[in-house]
Amino acid sequence: MAERFLARSSALLLLFREGADGREILLQRRQHTGYADGHWECAASGHVEAGETMAEAAIREAQEELGIAIERSELRLLTLMHKYTPETGHVYYSGYFTALRYRGTPHRREPEKCAELRWFPLDGLPEGLLEDRRLAIAHALAGIPYGEWGWERCPGR
Repeated sequence: MAERFLARSSALLLLFREGADGREILLQRRQHTGYADGHWECAASGHVEAGETMAEAAIREAQEELGIAIERSELRLLTLMHKYTPETGHVYYSGYFTALRYRGTPHRREPEKCAELRWFPLDGLPEGLLEDRRLAIAHALAGIPYGEWGWERCPGR
């Protein structure tokens, strides 16, 4: 019998704006989290908690990490990624959302976990952006509803 994986769910928020040089995306640099510290990440991200939907988690994470309020009617799913993380053996279903509108100005609400929050032009994403996030952003921008990442390194495949 093949080994079974416990799948986890996460919700990630992609925030976009029109900048002086075109469309931009908000990213945060991780620190002191125990996973991928020093790397760039989506504006807000986190695990879906018990009894919570992915959309509810995205709204909660936006408030907790960025201090912005999003109405459920203003949230849109852009893409879903099915990810295998070779370093941990974890399997994730990750929903990547965006907000059509939000209240407040994004800022670092968890400076102990977020070293930096910065807008980047879409044609100038930073080195050190997590590769699965880079792929998910590309899928979101291209209108690709589903993608997979990391499965080529899954044992037993």
